[in-house]
Amino acid sequence: MRRFFYQFEVGAPQSAVAEFHRDTRALRRLTPPPVWVQFHQLEPLAEGSVAEFTLWFGPFPVRWRAVHTQVDSLRGFTDTMVKGPLRFWKHSHTFKATDPQKTLIREEIEFEYPRGAAGWWTRLVYSPLALRLLFFYRSMITRWILERGRQD
Repeated sequence: MRRFFYQFEVGAPQSAVAEFHRDTRALRRLTPPPVWVQFHQLEPLAEGSVAEFTLWFGPFPVRWRAVHTQVDSLRGFTDTMVKGPLRFWKHSHTFKATDPQKTLIREEIEFEYPRGAAGWWTRLVYSPLALRLLFFYRSMITRWILERGRQD
């Protein structure tokens, strides 16, 4: 099992960070171009809620179905892939106030690539370098939205 860890601080209260992630627009906002998200089912964030979507890497679709667990309205949540491109994917988002106007966001992913030829492209798209770039992008967008009060 592989593990990926990323953390960053946002100049926003913990409640604002949690609210941002509860917003059904969050995944779309946090997906970097040229990838775009097409939702098939998107339930409001709650224990057992489902998100089913396709990530389009140009003309190449990658379908996901994830279930949310360990949902805490202030401290974060976990999404676990139940159908998708990897053999296993469990992503925990944790929010911790470092002071009343700052929040540490921790992203931890446990994942496993599929075996054989079917998994070769996942080793590229979900490589540690690709994940680091993805979460750097997400940190920049999260800061831009929350620190500037942009909720559109």
